[in-house]
Amino acid sequence: MVPMEAMETKMAEAHISRRHLGSCSRAWAVSWARATSGGGLVFLITWMLFLFLWSSPLLIIEYGTGRYSKKAVLGSFRKFLGDNHMWCGAWITMVTFCISCFYSVVLGWCFYYFIYYIGHSLPTTEEQARRTFQDYAEDSRWPVLTHAIAVLLAGLCVTKGVKTIEKVSLVLVPVLLLVVMFNFVWSLTREFGDKGIEFLFTPHWKSFLEPRVWVDAISQNAFDTGAGMGIMIPYSAYMTRKNGIVKYGHLVPAVNNLVSLLCGITIFSTVFSTLMLSRPTYTQADIVNIMKDSGPASTGLTFIWMPVLFETVGDFGRVLAIMFFLSLSFAGVTSLMSNFELATKTLEDFGLPRRFGMPLTILITFLVGLPSALDIDILTNQDFVWGFALVINGGMLWYMVLRFGVRKFRQKVVNEVIVPIEAIAIVAWWAIDLITNDSGDGENWYAFGRETLVMTLTQWFGLLLLVILVNVIYIIIRDRKQEKVSYYGKETDPLILPSSGNASSRDLDHSLTVSRDLTGSLKELKL
Repeated sequence: MVPMEAMETKMAEAHISRRHLGSCSRAWAVSWARATSGGGLVFLITWMLFLFLWSSPLLIIEYGTGRYSKKAVLGSFRKFLGDNHMWCGAWITMVTFCISCFYSVVLGWCFYYFIYYIGHSLPTTEEQARRTFQDYAEDSRWPVLTHAIAVLLAGLCVTKGVKTIEKVSLVLVPVLLLVVMFNFVWSLTREFGDKGIEFLFTPHWKSFLEPRVWVDAISQNAFDTGAGMGIMIPYSAYMTRKNGIVKYGHLVPAVNNLVSLLCGITIFSTVFSTLMLSRPTYTQADIVNIMKDSGPASTGLTFIWMPVLFETVGDFGRVLAIMFFLSLSFAGVTSLMSNFELATKTLEDFGLPRRFGMPLTILITFLVGLPSALDIDILTNQDFVWGFALVINGGMLWYMVLRFGVRKFRQKVVNEVIVPIEAIAIVAWWAIDLITNDSGDGENWYAFGRETLVMTLTQWFGLLLLVILVNVIYIIIRDRKQEKVSYYGKETDPLILPSSGNASSRDLDHSLTVSRDLTGSLKELKL
């Protein structure tokens, strides 16, 4: 028989691999439209830079934290820093939960497109593809239904059919990668496709001075790799020292970025080729403006331009489109399952049984994500606010390491200073630029718009106050409970996590009496 420890380790490796394979579903979110600002090469450089200076170090921290604490995010902060810092873990958990709420909406779009192209032909022009997208995502209530289906399916897979969905994903995710590779090669063969690649890799060095380029690059890299979400912490709880966390922290996100880069090249080749053939009078500036206006959070680059590319393949293109959106759907389900696991595990830490925690997570995810399903501008806002909040998440994880002790955390393989500076500098630079230069998407920084400074900070501080308030209430309850220890001789703790400091004792009915030693700790003496 296989030892239990070995089984748990293999299970953790399978979960982690599934999670990172599922991240391929986030190709829709790649901010390639942002890469059009001043040329794409500057965005690519900053994007790759953050892979090694941000995402990989944070993933190593998450793996190491879970392997050491054997708990989820909130419990890990409590174990490393004490009760007063549990709000940091709550913030990270809530940010990941907020991402899940709008992520399930876009996952529902994948379901719809898979069904739609079974019964409809592919669009031949960008106008037809855009009309299909607008009729569904903007001018109908279908996204509410598909959002509900996505949430329910991911929840049921976690509670009932997780083994089945993993087996299916192990087949469909490689199929997705094969379709991506086919699209990449096919796009390179199209006339004028090289013009898109030429633009993507043309540098405009002044773009390095634009803070939004850096914000989009770090947000996208964190979102693409899952760095800062805290999801790897509970999964890595089953890992042992035989598992190379440095290997996982560098190799897996690098593969993720490679797939995203292939998607980016495919998109640029397709857009330039299609528009230069159908609209010969269009200039490079005209094409760039169309790419910038390709749906909220660059989602149109997948849901508008990929069907156009598949149509050029011929009859087989429709089969590829169906397989593409089916594979994308299953990969997305695996990612959403991991987010549900994190929320449910956190509720378990608070003593809520899993049979109640999972339905509660499903219900709240649907309700919070409902505005994003009803209004595409709200989805755009949520994508920016909580995607950018992953920068704050990373800062909190590094704060935990620095307070606990870098040497003790055995993280000398990475620089213990540069990541916190990155987080503070990028947020501050972005805010100052918005205020002084009035830059952005035509919105004033003080207005409650989609990606404005005031809207972003309002939601951040709202969540921050909530988690701090809950933390304070917990400490008050804990202190009052501990005051009763001296009278009842029994320690109680509203959070189902092992606490430190006081030793517990049994009731007096068990022929035990309670006294204190010289250090003030409780001890038990038989009568």
